Parts: sequence; structure tokens; C-alpha cells
Amino acid sequence: MRLRLPKRADFAAWQNVRSASRPFLTPFEPKWNDYELTRNSFVKRVKISADRAGKIVEFSLFIFTLQKNNNRVKETFVGGVTLSNIRYGAAYHANIGYWLGEEQTGKGYMNRAVALVLPFAFGALKLRRIHAACLPDNDRSKNVLIKNGFQKEGFAPKYLQINGEMRDHLLFGITKDQFATIKRESSKSL
Repeated sequence: MRLRLPKRADFAAWQNVRSASRPFLTPFEPKWNDYELTRNSFVKRVKISADRAGKIVEFSLFIFTLQKNNNRVKETFVGGVTLSNIRYGAAYHANIGYWLGEEQTGKGYMNRAVALVLPFAFGALKLRRIHAACLPDNDRSKNVLIKNGFQKEGFAPKYLQINGEMRDHLLFGITKDQFATIKRESSKSL
């Protein structure tokens, strides 16, 4: 698996996955219109992503699976993971959000992607805490968080706008210390 910032050349793969998965993603995301799937909108996203990454306020990363074939590696775009609202000063925290194309769910890709992002967040970015929120009925998202060591921390009524309406969310978090403990325990079991 590879995580990286999006590039303009990713447009067709991104558009295909987002378009094909639109009915699947709609219940879990803010409302989006047809313009969001255009090349112009995508190019703006790529520029904003690069700008925010340079300022270390957000990292929107694309997720690719890797397949080896005759000494060549084929990348297949499957989704995205974002560290947003990165704050330093007294806080040193960020939010994590993610999505996968419908046909890519249930294969462990998001567990692996989040597992790759956390060392980056706690290491290179020097964050101390990562927050996550998910819909109470989104069992797959809850499982991704729990498998990666996030702890349920609460319930927030009407927390985020999803598909045009304010929806309740479960709140999760993981600290750098909790993550370090999980890493130590998993390395002992090897």
C-alpha cells in the first residue's frame, strides 16, 4: 500500500472511484454536487492539498494498493485518508477522516492506511493526539478506529453535516502515548 499527496494525473482514477461509489458514500459524507467530480474541481483540490500540506495544516493523502507483475508495480487508487485541523502550540492534535470506494471496502485497506498514517502523525508531525468522529451506525468505521487503538471518548449530537443534515457522531481519540504502548505490545508478540 502507498499513501501520497494527490497529483493531477490521478484525476481519472479518482473520478471513476468517486462516481461509481457515490450512492455508497452519500450517507457518510457532506453533500456534494456534480461539479465536485469535474477536472476543474479536482485540480483545485490538488492545489489546496499541496498548499495545506506545505503549511502543515492538513494532509489529504490518496490510498493506492500495489500489485507486482513482472518486476513492475501497478498502483490502483482505492480511496483517501486526511489529517486535518492540525494544531500546534498547546494542542498538538489533528482530526483523521477517511473513505474508500465501495468495491474496496471489507478488504482491510483502511485498517492498513490508518496504521500507516499514525506513525507519520506522531513521528514526523510530532502530534500528541488524533481525534476521529464517525456515525453511530457505521460499524466498519468504528472497527477501523478500534483496531488501530482509538478509544471511544463520547457522543456529539448534531456534530457534522452529512448528506445535507447535521448528524450525531461518536467521538474517538488516540494519544501518542497510547499509540506507543500499542506498538510496544505488538512488537513483543512477534
